[in-house]
Amino acid sequence: MPASLSLRQARRIALAAQGLDKVRPAAPVSARAVGRTFARLQLVQIDSVNVLSRSHYLPFFSRLGNYDRDILHRMAGTHPRRMMEYWAHEASFIRPEHFQDLLLWQNRTWVGAHAMDPELRGDVARRVLEALSAGRPLTAAELTARLGHVEARTTENWGWNWNAVKRVLEHLFEEGLVTAASRTGSFERRYTLTSRVLATPAPSSQDPAAREPDAAAAMVRLIDAAAQAHGIGTVRCFADYFRTPVRAAAAAVDELVASGRLEPVTVDGWNRPLYRHAEARMPRAANGRALLSPFDSLVFERRRLEELFGFHYRIEIYTPEPRRRYGYYVLPFLLGEDIVARVDLKADRAAGTLLARASHAEPGAPADTAVELAAELQLMAEWLELERVVVAPAGDLAPALGQAVAGLPPL
Repeated sequence: MPASLSLRQARRIALAAQGLDKVRPAAPVSARAVGRTFARLQLVQIDSVNVLSRSHYLPFFSRLGNYDRDILHRMAGTHPRRMMEYWAHEASFIRPEHFQDLLLWQNRTWVGAHAMDPELRGDVARRVLEALSAGRPLTAAELTARLGHVEARTTENWGWNWNAVKRVLEHLFEEGLVTAASRTGSFERRYTLTSRVLATPAPSSQDPAAREPDAAAAMVRLIDAAAQAHGIGTVRCFADYFRTPVRAAAAAVDELVASGRLEPVTVDGWNRPLYRHAEARMPRAANGRALLSPFDSLVFERRRLEELFGFHYRIEIYTPEPRRRYGYYVLPFLLGEDIVARVDLKADRAAGTLLARASHAEPGAPADTAVELAAELQLMAEWLELERVVVAPAGDLAPALGQAVAGLPPL
């Protein structure tokens, strides 16, 4: 009979798996601590929105506090690589050991050049690979200029209206032949051959003979990693972590149960088949405090978030402003074992201000929510090298939060 857990126990397992159950270290954050955090998370999602900070920086702040972002640049740009870019949950930094497995299961054909004329695509791909083989990493714009490619841009809304070179680059990226060597200050990829980043070149994902024998084993490894990152969850939770097919993920779960890596469990109020990873910890209490990026791996799977924490969450970036309920870039606020508030944040770098544009408490939020959130906002402002926190009057938590911020010592 499956082991039975309370919802609180399941929450603590999930938070411990994500490294969100403990008070942050008081000592300066080392590169080793950042590396351990990334190994725990398995991936961090990339997003271009920079109203607060690039999304891949935020999960490390949530778990470690004031850390040096250059550590991530070194992890993603020096040898041996500890981070590399590829498709996972979405565009992500992944652990390099997952790359070959993801190559077998990712299918983002809509992103690249699959719909292009095959002859044109083949010619551009050949020239792109030759240019990257001959020299340094290049952005799409630099490659376009290097190849002398001229194209009449249209007003059609094809994807992001990329030119042929960019579309072919994304096609080659999906196939695993090129990857990002680094990013520019404006967050453009500098492309290079994947063989220059990894110790061994990637096999072609288009070779059925190469991919079929290892596909099932690759899925088992991916689902095992996803289950470690979740601690506890459903088949759909685990499949969603790397965005892999649910049916294949379910077969991998069966194999992991048979091998003892996953254990079926039941959780009060969570009425779906659930599995706990064999290495998952269940601490007696969770005492962490964190603002969570909209793209944090704890909040990836919205149904799981609501079932586990009773927290309904939607990203409203693409919602027209008059229809937004909570704001543009809203971060959930975790306090102990509960998500107790949400706050719409903006880093006004010109004014040196971290602006809380709206702040809302969750039902049943504890009395110290505003005080704890104020301290978290001040820590974030310090990390972002901003001079002060300003609280706008929007939201039911705003009056108490503004008062708590006013009572803090200046940065």
